Amino acid sequence: MENKRIVVKIGTSTLAHPSGLLNIRRVEELCRVLSDLKNAGHEIILVSSGAIGMGAGKLSLPHRPEDTPTKQAAAAVGQCELMYTYDKAFAEYNHTVAQILLTAADVDHPDRFQNFHNTMRRLLDLKALPIINENDTVATEEMGIGDNDTLAAVVAVSMEADLLILLSDIDGLYTADPHTHPEATLIAEIPALTREIWELAGGSGSSLGTGGMSTKLQAADICTQAGCDMVIANGSSPSVLYDIADGKPVGSRFCGKKG
Repeated sequence: MENKRIVVKIGTSTLAHPSGLLNIRRVEELCRVLSDLKNAGHEIILVSSGAIGMGAGKLSLPHRPEDTPTKQAAAAVGQCELMYTYDKAFAEYNHTVAQILLTAADVDHPDRFQNFHNTMRRLLDLKALPIINENDTVATEEMGIGDNDTLAAVVAVSMEADLLILLSDIDGLYTADPHTHPEATLIAEIPALTREIWELAGGSGSSLGTGGMSTKLQAADICTQAGCDMVIANGSSPSVLYDIADGKPVGSRFCGKKG
């Protein structure tokens, strides 16, 4: 198995129960599999959603907050919970985690982004496992470049990753919305982002696709243009990461442009 630099993005719906509280079994399995892949020689970077949702759960809010101050308060609580959980879980396998919180300004400002890049390189040199999230406690809007799918793609390209894996609550890209078209089939490999592929997600400018597929295609566009492969897969069983790292057909793989 060829060693790779792999960025894994995990969404809130995969990390937490509908209550907002942590899905302990799934998170423990995720950390075990990522630790094992790291032991096998891969470099792992984790982009994790979930701070606001977990904070809302810990604060016993009746639902996910909608106003900015409460979102930021929930994020402040949730980040503690999230990193405590990751630190404890990865420590069981003798891996050290590092937290990096980003805002749109960090990505857009060349000097700050270079500082981020330098820090990431050093963390990987030191065999740490970086965990990245948007800094929801100070950000007043979503990342200027998109959401955490796009953030993960920017991180993957910046770090010259071989592969970006988006773990979500969907199996991949289908020929139609599987919720309304039961005959829809999964597209296992996408060699190019054609107009037809964009239309499957509701178009490149759509805020909604099939399960937020539009932002995932935007992430795929960023990655593949830079020669990085990207896979969308269902995160309900994190052990699929083994097969994805081995290049086996899981979910939908977007092929990076070579040369």
